[in-house]
Amino acid sequence: MSVIGIDTSNYTTSIAFFDGAGGENCSKLLPVKAGELGLRQSDAVFAHIKSLPELSGRLFSHIEARNITAVGVSTRPRNVEGSYMPCFMVGYSHGKLLSEALGVPLIAVSHQEGHVAASLWSAGHLELMNEPHLAWHLSGGTTELLLVEPEGKSVKCTRIGGTTDISAGQLIDRTGQLLNLPFPSGKHLDALSKEAQGREVFKVKCTNGEFSLSGVQNKVQQFHSAHGDADETAAYALRCVIGAVCTATAQAMKAYPGCRVVFSGGVSANAMLRELTKPFDPIFSQPQFSTDNAMGVAVLAYRAMEG
Repeated sequence: MSVIGIDTSNYTTSIAFFDGAGGENCSKLLPVKAGELGLRQSDAVFAHIKSLPELSGRLFSHIEARNITAVGVSTRPRNVEGSYMPCFMVGYSHGKLLSEALGVPLIAVSHQEGHVAASLWSAGHLELMNEPHLAWHLSGGTTELLLVEPEGKSVKCTRIGGTTDISAGQLIDRTGQLLNLPFPSGKHLDALSKEAQGREVFKVKCTNGEFSLSGVQNKVQQFHSAHGDADETAAYALRCVIGAVCTATAQAMKAYPGCRVVFSGGVSANAMLRELTKPFDPIFSQPQFSTDNAMGVAVLAYRAMEG
């Protein structure tokens, strides 16, 4: 048995193959003009329409279509009422066409569920799909702390904390814009921060796992104006964000004792985050499966087809 997974987020076009043990993810970042912070939905949709056939052709050039038993696709950002983003309709239409042509079921999941599944699979901890655990979804548009519980062959994600305004990814990308870095800026800030020597940080107030990052953006701008050093500014911004995440994590682990903590989403590839969260004994995905990808969608589709 093998499946196809498709994800068309606001940052990446991706299609994956999964056979229960291993697989392959083909992806392409959406093009963003220098100095801009992301794309309008109409531009994202157009980019997906151009990229998805190319990526599908690359994947199907060396896999047997006759062995495909299902097609999974992310159709919405989160599995909650009213969650919608037009770019996911490109993946849905492509997935629907594939499922009809191959005569196999189409399995719809959320982008967020796909991120959690990709982290667990790539970290070798799919057993957590069958027990409650905590999961961070840290990305360009989302900073949510989730209680993840098994629900049939899939999972139920309930938000229990996170940011009340801008996301960790947005703060990182705005810091990148301040430093004239390419978008998305995560890996560039990560590299710069490794050269920093300072330890200054703005402590973000966190109550019951909830915190605000909008004030941190002002603090980062003030820090850069005072110091003018890209390395130190990058590290300062990251320390502020990670400090809030660590505080919220500690609060959640106290409220839900015994739960493991999983990190997913593009921001979770950050080296400083991985270092500073070690006391929590966290589970991180392999970096290539932290960013937007279709592998988690394929994993969920495969599990849905298991007897």
